Amino acid sequence: MNPETVGIIGIGLLLFLFLIRMPVAFAMAFVGFVGFAFLADTGPAFSLLAADIFETFSSYPLSVIPMFILMGSFAFASGISQRLYKTTNVWVGHFTGGLTIATVLACAGFAAICGSTAATAATMGKIALPEMKKYKYDDTLATGTIASAGTLGILIPPSTVLIVYGILVEESIGRLFVAGILPGILLSLFFVATVAILCFRNPQLGPPAPATTWKEKIKATGGIVEAVILFFLAIGGLFLGWFSPTQAGAIGAGGALIIGLIRRKLTWQTFLEAGKDGLRTGCMVLFIIAGAVVFGHFMAVSTIPFLLADWVGALPIQPMAIMGVIIFIYFMGGFFMDSMALVVVTVPIFYPIVQKLGFDPIWFGVIIVLVAEMGVITPPVGVNVFVIKGIAPEIPLHIIFKGIFPFLFALILLTIIIMFVPQIATFLPDLVSN
Repeated sequence: MNPETVGIIGIGLLLFLFLIRMPVAFAMAFVGFVGFAFLADTGPAFSLLAADIFETFSSYPLSVIPMFILMGSFAFASGISQRLYKTTNVWVGHFTGGLTIATVLACAGFAAICGSTAATAATMGKIALPEMKKYKYDDTLATGTIASAGTLGILIPPSTVLIVYGILVEESIGRLFVAGILPGILLSLFFVATVAILCFRNPQLGPPAPATTWKEKIKATGGIVEAVILFFLAIGGLFLGWFSPTQAGAIGAGGALIIGLIRRKLTWQTFLEAGKDGLRTGCMVLFIIAGAVVFGHFMAVSTIPFLLADWVGALPIQPMAIMGVIIFIYFMGGFFMDSMALVVVTVPIFYPIVQKLGFDPIWFGVIIVLVAEMGVITPPVGVNVFVIKGIAPEIPLHIIFKGIFPFLFALILLTIIIMFVPQIATFLPDLVSN
């Protein structure tokens, strides 16, 4: 059996293991190990498995991931997310649909210090849903907004998906973070516009909350100061060259911890819970990366990525049409795979094609993150939807899925715009480099 056939069988087996709900990390490691053993013998396969796992967990560049995850965990435990929502609610809550607009803005703010889509959705869901129920907001709009706005956590820096992408393609994490800023702001505005259009057509979806005075607005604005300080301390320091990515994450985590202590929000119990949550999530991501590295080595010896790159590069069609096909594959893959798993499995296959076609790797990273965002809200996987379902078990699952579709159209629209106006993603990184 030739290597290409073995590679195709391996990809099919991997998809089957995903469908039967085998953990992503173990599925990739298993298929990678068995495939490599078949092509190169069991001895080298065992050596490869041990070396890849050891190198992943001892890698200094990868230590940036648990640092930023820990920053998000401490930020939540310190009450920063609650104060962000309160501030945005005071400013816009009195508009029709104002609580959902406040949720989008608070998700954008929390995403700037978190980096995880599920954590952003879970955090804001616990805070915003009770308020929206209090003012009799439509369940479809309320849950759909939170699940969709939570996707901002993997676009606005610090983004764990952009970090992993940067490591996989050996691209600057700082430049990738900068590239996510403008698309993140635009997507937040698109989500706000989506809410405004829905509520304009049917004001009963989001009844206004009581109006607030200018004194209350100004007083509440202090609630965003801590998030702004954390963002500029960690991300600003990274952009200015003061810190390495790992140092930026560690300083951000330390800053969130200090804020919690000053605010007297951190007890030993909440400190330990935040630490365990960050450790659990960080280990999950590192295991996924380790599994992806093993699978990537199997793909390399199967030669499929290189043959595919040569074949696609020789197709008599425009490069943008080929990119459209790649994006469609990512979109379909998001139906069945978690965003992190989708990126780590597919980047080693598609990145050689992107290089051959001459596309900007920074632009491509932003594009696949946008498409991966669609995957976390679309059925049947829809991680964010199930997160919201866990917070509000009384709301039927189909109601939440129904609520995400207007926001899915906003995501698709922004993706198309950035495809044809790549400067939206590349302008700031180029400016910083110059």
